[in-house]
Order: sequence, then C-alpha cells, then structure tokens
Amino acid sequence: MDLRKLKKLIELVEESSIAELEITEGEEKVRISKSGAGAQNFAFMPPVLAPVQQQATTPTPAEQEKPAESTAAETSAIPDGHIVKSPMVGTFYRSPSPGASAFVEVGQRVKEGDTLCIIEAMKLLNEIEADKSGVIKAILPENGQPVEYGEPLFVIE
Repeated sequence: MDLRKLKKLIELVEESSIAELEITEGEEKVRISKSGAGAQNFAFMPPVLAPVQQQATTPTPAEQEKPAESTAAETSAIPDGHIVKSPMVGTFYRSPSPGASAFVEVGQRVKEGDTLCIIEAMKLLNEIEADKSGVIKAILPENGQPVEYGEPLFVIE
C-alpha cells in the first residue's frame, strides 16, 4: 500500500469519530485504531496466505474396523505357494498392450525368467519376470490396478 494512502487514512481516522479502521487491498491489510486521548496506532500486516482446507472425514467405527477385516481376508485368500511380489510402486498390467493377450494365465506353466506382467512406474514399463519355475496358481491384482512395493502379485506352485 502506498505511503500517501496510509497518511491520508491516518488523517481521516484522526478527524472522524471512529475508533478503528481496517482496510484490505488484495493480500495487504492495514488496521488503524485510536487508543486513548488522540494517539493513533497503526499496523501494516504482511499478506497472509489462507491455508488450504481439506475435507476431513472421520471414519465411522464400522469403517475403522473394515481395513483390519479386509487385510485378514486378503491374506487368507492368497493360496499357498511361492509368492512373486512387486519390486516397485506402479500400475499392474497383465499384457504388453491393451488389445494383446495376457503374458500368463492361471494354470499356465512358466520357467524362471519368463515375463509375468508389466508394472508402469513414472511412464516406464518394467517387465516383471518369474523368479521360480512352476505353474501359475493365482494372479492377485486386477489389470490396471495400482500396486505397492512388496505387494503379492502371483502365486507359483
């Protein structure tokens, strides 16, 4: 705010019967107030950025219990066998392109080094290979689903 404007505002407060004046221009804020017998106080406040408010939702007790139940259900749903885990965070794809057939299907025999899937991470396509020979017993994530590091992807028997 211009210094001439500030001086003019101080004079207006002095001459009037108001006790306090606060003006906001854009992100700048000025407050001028009279305190006592003719003395004025004024303060220049630097711009203050308003905090971004996020919608906070508090889960209900039933929702709080669901993750524990689903984790237990997911763990018990994984068949016994050698588990191939995700080596990275990314998006799981069963085939090399949207129209192509999947790399592997349940019941298919694979050899160590065969490509099982692709995980896209930061626009890079990473082929995930079988680290053990055997038969695919289960494919755990859905095509196009995000996966975390260490998340089970396949069960090989």
